[in-house]
Amino acid sequence: MKTLLTLATLIFLPFLSNAQEVTCNDDCKTDLIESYLNDIVKIFVLGSKVDDIDTFLSQLHNDIKYEHKEYDADFTKLKWRKAFIRQHEKGFYQEQRRMQGKILNIIYGKNHAAVEYSYGFLDKDGHWKKDHVKFALFGFKESKISLVREYW
Repeated sequence: MKTLLTLATLIFLPFLSNAQEVTCNDDCKTDLIESYLNDIVKIFVLGSKVDDIDTFLSQLHNDIKYEHKEYDADFTKLKWRKAFIRQHEKGFYQEQRRMQGKILNIIYGKNHAAVEYSYGFLDKDGHWKKDHVKFALFGFKESKISLVREYW
């Protein structure tokens, strides 16, 4: 009987701990990614401030990991902040057009989303014009973005 009770506990324990875990459904993931895309463009524009970087990063999970193999980027939140500030101080964020990030296509997986997106530009009439198309894998933990792996 004791063995049976132990076996039942081992079988159902993972289900109980997962039930208590905060989950982020597909709508939640979409909202987080849209917010990410729109908030990061505030950093790229002429006149952005370090506060814009901090506001952007504050919305991400504390254990966020940003990776971009082609650019040899493998950042924690602190390293990513330092990289943003370094680029900001060098004057790289000078975009003068009205930018907006948009999801073009998204595929959901367990705690992840594969996302095709673009940072497009709003013309004088407010119509969005797609720019270079990009692809990234986003991971989620505790209803926040915890991974951004870029493939462009």
